[in-house]
Amino acid sequence: MAKQTLSELATARCLPCEGGVPPSSLSEATEYLKFLPDWQLTDDGKSIFAKPKSDDFLGAIKILNVVAEIAEEEQHHPDFHLTGYRNLKIVLTTHAIGGLSENDFILAAKISSALQALRS
Repeated sequence: MAKQTLSELATARCLPCEGGVPPSSLSEATEYLKFLPDWQLTDDGKSIFAKPKSDDFLGAIKILNVVAEIAEEEQHHPDFHLTGYRNLKIVLTTHAIGGLSENDFILAAKISSALQALRS
């Protein structure tokens, strides 16, 4: 685990991942998540997710747009699930390795920082 604080994760850059590296272990993922309180590990340990709060549909779309801009800049893209017009779930995994990589935690930190700024 190279990055050890939220600030370090949020200022790091995602690196291209074409496979050939092992996914993060459960213990590594758990360590990263100590710095990402808005994120949870999926039951299979292959993804992390956050459920940012939105009061309405346009608020959820605003969050989606903010996250999409960050993801595009990092070239690491989450899965979005918008249900019930305002219930948003953002899921991160590194598909090329079938699990979590440091990129997922870097992007999660960037998303958390951006969402915190939106709430302020």
